[in-house]
Amino acid sequence: MAKLKTLFERRRQRVRNKLKKTGGLRPRLSVFRSSKHIYAQVIDDLEGRTLAAASSLDKDLRGNLKTGADVDAAVAVGKLIAERAKEAGIETVTFDRGGYIYHGRVKALADAAREGGLSF
Repeated sequence: MAKLKTLFERRRQRVRNKLKKTGGLRPRLSVFRSSKHIYAQVIDDLEGRTLAAASSLDKDLRGNLKTGADVDAAVAVGKLIAERAKEAGIETVTFDRGGYIYHGRVKALADAAREGGLSF
């Protein structure tokens, strides 16, 4: 089990290093996926602060979702993070998938954020 953790950490660090090389000036849309919920943050790495955040635990989404761990929840969180980022004046971001494979919930969140008006 410890070996899997280190492989995940290495994959996440590899993705983060590529993001720093290519898009260091744009805010980063970071995704965290747990077994019960999905979270997204728009982070300004230069100042080290969160500009916008959304999750399947938000009061706006909680009543409408069957569970926070499916593709429908990821789509709702993607639309919400795009809306909140636009309110904060952010239109372009770099997508940080973390150590997760770009598939399923992570892909659904990214596609919904694109539909909501974010470009990456």
